[in-house]
Amino acid sequence: MAEFDLNNMDDIYFDALREIGNIGAGNAASALSSMINSKVDMKVPRVELLDFKDVGEAMGGEETVMAGMLLGIEGDITGSIMFLLEEKSAHILVGKFMQQMGMPITESPDGGFDEMQQSVLKEISNIMTGAYLNSLASFTNMTILPTVPSLAVDMAEAILSVPASIFGMVADKMLLIQTAFTGDEALNGFFVMVPDMPSYGKLLGALGVMQN
Repeated sequence: MAEFDLNNMDDIYFDALREIGNIGAGNAASALSSMINSKVDMKVPRVELLDFKDVGEAMGGEETVMAGMLLGIEGDITGSIMFLLEEKSAHILVGKFMQQMGMPITESPDGGFDEMQQSVLKEISNIMTGAYLNSLASFTNMTILPTVPSLAVDMAEAILSVPASIFGMVADKMLLIQTAFTGDEALNGFFVMVPDMPSYGKLLGALGVMQN
């Protein structure tokens, strides 16, 4: 298979990468629904090739404050995966999870996330990204593993600058596999998967999509 070229992609590649997002996020949405005992709907994944300056806007506005969990991807492919929640949605999700687990509901005095809430967010992220990557690994017959998550609460632009800076070492654009999901009480969040350059070719090859 020829080397993957971000600037030479046609619809068949976008469709294949969209299917990757559909498989992974569908499984993660099911896991989230079970965790909080509430319905979770997933939107059709978007695959976009963006200039770095436009990445934050793709999440609903670069100044939108979000809780972002960033994990590395290891194994047969490498890169990053992010689980992002609007700040209000993150508080709702943490409360639902703690209630389901029979944990005492805590509130941070400054309206942020206290140590317990941060721990819960990371645990939710572990479960959801694990479900996302496990389904993708099964579908492609690859070994795909997440690293330990790191948490940031900041504007979308600042959070997304981390994978953008890493990706910027090898390209001037960033290819996002983005899935939005919604639920009761205005639960709004995103999955953003950013494989590194060699991993795109591996994923497309595993799906039977070959470069010309």
